[in-house]
Amino acid sequence: MKRRDGRVSGGSSLLRGTGAAPGVAIGPAYLFERGRVRTPRYHVPTAEIGAEVERLAAAFVLGEQQLAAVQEKVEREELGAATLRGPREYGLIVEAQRAMLRDQAFVGQIAALIRDEELNAEWALRRVVRDIKGRLGQSDDEYFRERRDDLDFLADRVVRNLLGQTVDLPQIPPDGCILICHELSPADATILLLEGKVLGLVTDTGGKTGHTALIARARNIPAVVGTVNAASLVSRGQKLAVDGTHGLVLIDPDEDALNELRAGQEAQRVQAHALSSYASLPAATTDGVRISLLGNIEFPEELQLALASGAEGIGLYRTEFLYLNRSTLPSEEEHYRTYRGLLEAAGQRPVTIRTFDLGMDKIPMGIKHREDNPAMGLRGIRFLLKAPQAFRTQLRALLRASPYGNLQIMFPMVSGLTEVREARAQLETVRAEIAREGEHMADRIPIGIMIELPSAAQIADRLARESDFFSIGTNDLIQYSLAMDRQNPEVSYLYQPLHLGVLRMLEFVSRSARAAGIPVSMCGEMAADPGYAAILIALGLDSLSMSPRAIPSVKQAIRAFSAVEAKALLAEAMAYSSAEEIERYVRTRMRERIGDLA
Repeated sequence: MKRRDGRVSGGSSLLRGTGAAPGVAIGPAYLFERGRVRTPRYHVPTAEIGAEVERLAAAFVLGEQQLAAVQEKVEREELGAATLRGPREYGLIVEAQRAMLRDQAFVGQIAALIRDEELNAEWALRRVVRDIKGRLGQSDDEYFRERRDDLDFLADRVVRNLLGQTVDLPQIPPDGCILICHELSPADATILLLEGKVLGLVTDTGGKTGHTALIARARNIPAVVGTVNAASLVSRGQKLAVDGTHGLVLIDPDEDALNELRAGQEAQRVQAHALSSYASLPAATTDGVRISLLGNIEFPEELQLALASGAEGIGLYRTEFLYLNRSTLPSEEEHYRTYRGLLEAAGQRPVTIRTFDLGMDKIPMGIKHREDNPAMGLRGIRFLLKAPQAFRTQLRALLRASPYGNLQIMFPMVSGLTEVREARAQLETVRAEIAREGEHMADRIPIGIMIELPSAAQIADRLARESDFFSIGTNDLIQYSLAMDRQNPEVSYLYQPLHLGVLRMLEFVSRSARAAGIPVSMCGEMAADPGYAAILIALGLDSLSMSPRAIPSVKQAIRAFSAVEAKALLAEAMAYSSAEEIERYVRTRMRERIGDLA
């Protein structure tokens, strides 16, 4: 089997998709498909409008009860030979859909369409969901584009209820199978993807940041998504080999192909075992310079995976999930319960919580306007300062939760000093309010900013005077600096972390932080690449924050160098002029020291 050019030995057929969860799985196919429900459309007489709205409300209530049953079944581990690790690990996914079904504003918008246009409930629901999906589809963020499937699954459930069709819990697949489906709802994925039962997953739709991919990664199930037509090409019981690292699916693999896959599987197992020994070791250079390695997480349930991987805390906790699949903003209590739970679970380890980092194109429906270029529009700290009530709600919850752990608060998308000053002023106003209410708060909460815009990088010396820490978000910093969209395949080759202009900015940011006596971290994808570890040591970063699974390999790379050697490597690299030359030189030197790079 030739992975690079797509040719396969013998009679095997090869499908390509997106590698969503790494690893190799070999086993018989098990097809699962609920199928989409046909949605009727008809006129509702004026005299029957009230009854139609009541029918809609009853279908929503029933849907919420059905999802509650799903959640309860998972939590009680009543799923046969349950090897489900952490029964509540991703119950939040189902809870998010339950919350939307309970959302009266969402139901109200559909009811208004029924009354205004005298439409039947099924068609009015589809219309509203279509509008929400349209707005999500305009997003530049892959994560939010993929939430459209979640809305379809939710609408299917309610439409089936309206039509009186049965919505059953799925049958548990047999042990040792490869689960194949066109698409998988969050509720079904929570039940079906049992670690130890399902060996691998293949879907026609979806992407790397979808809920299904998230669950597969959490449960160590190799997964390939976005194959387009796997479900129509594969028969039940047919032998499959799934390579979730490279995004490949082999149908009826011959012995040569299986041997190659098994060899790769064994190599990955050996490498993972070897790297696992680094999880408990300090990230320190050979001459004793310590760098703290932290985890990036999106859900509170990911904390334990981060700690098990060797994270010393959480360097970036994204709060955007609180705003998903709903038509109203989350309440202060919802924020508070989430933050308190995370801080308590982390103990005294640092937890950096980033305030809401999305814009008007991605917040709940009903309070947004259209922007032609949302990536450069009203997002991050800009949006929060324009929506002070939403900002104050989040800040109040953070301050109230602060006594329960080691909290740090971080503001995103900062472009200048005025935003920092205004955000800190809002925080102090809220702090005074809570103090008057007699509620306890931590005495000192570090307040930092993300350096992800070129303007912020260029005035890092001034920003450092009014910040307690920096976190460099290289994903956006590189993208904005080089005027390229990482999602655009025509220009994605220009995403160059070792571009001389980027390196010079990183040098200035780090130097400015040190001069002001504040710590500086990096939380973008650059931090998770062991091939850049020596460069980041040389830049003098205090900590790196990354996907938990990257921590052992980055630790290995850090422990292979002295700080003196790293600084020499950076100086030699910056003597080159083009990004390609610098990348080639650094990668060559890193391979000489730590071998093949991830």
